[in-house]
Amino acid sequence: MSSDRAHHRSRRERPAKPALSRAGIIDTAVRLLRAEGLQRVTMRRLAQELDTGPASLYVYVANTAELHAAVLDELLGDVDLAPVRGSGDWQERIEAVLVSYLHVLYEHPSLARTALVTRPSGPHYLGLLDALLALLKEGGVPDDRAAWGVDVLLQVATANAAEHATLDESPHAENEWNAVAEALRNASPADHPNIAGRAPQLLSGTPQQRRTWTFRMLLAGLQYTPLPKGTPQPPAE
Repeated sequence: MSSDRAHHRSRRERPAKPALSRAGIIDTAVRLLRAEGLQRVTMRRLAQELDTGPASLYVYVANTAELHAAVLDELLGDVDLAPVRGSGDWQERIEAVLVSYLHVLYEHPSLARTALVTRPSGPHYLGLLDALLALLKEGGVPDDRAAWGVDVLLQVATANAAEHATLDESPHAENEWNAVAEALRNASPADHPNIAGRAPQLLSGTPQQRRTWTFRMLLAGLQYTPLPKGTPQPPAE
């Protein structure tokens, strides 16, 4: 048998590749993220994994940014939205949802930083948004303030996760923190009268305590801070 015939037969005997689909591409991208990190989730690497050419993927995903947004949306399916259906203090329940969101990002440090500029638009993101809006409504926050406020809450939570991820990966984080603490403790009353003597206050609190206070401060502001005058309002139903 000629080598050409053997080659053709071996190709025919290979198992058929699964048909490409957007869902299959995203599932593979999530698997790559978990195994190799977000920096390896590129169109070229994904095409390798799927045994196809990068051009074939662009039929389903426009670019790497859209791919990362879709991966983020898929992972947002792990956020616990059960507090929305629970009872008790609405602010505590919003914090519980946001903390669950934080934990999803904590598990994927590179994704936490990307989430600052990534704009997911899939069903899991919409579910998270709807859940937070429902809790804000339950707390009596006017719809217009809730519409702007929910974006701020997610931005602050995402920034918290990105900072957490960056510090965890930095070999100098502890030394940098110690340098800041030392500078605050030794601030000159003559040069920095509003800092001098206040180092204990400026450095106080656990990360969890500060996180809770931040969310509560934002929620209080949402309740009592109207939107700027002249902001367009939706038509009355």
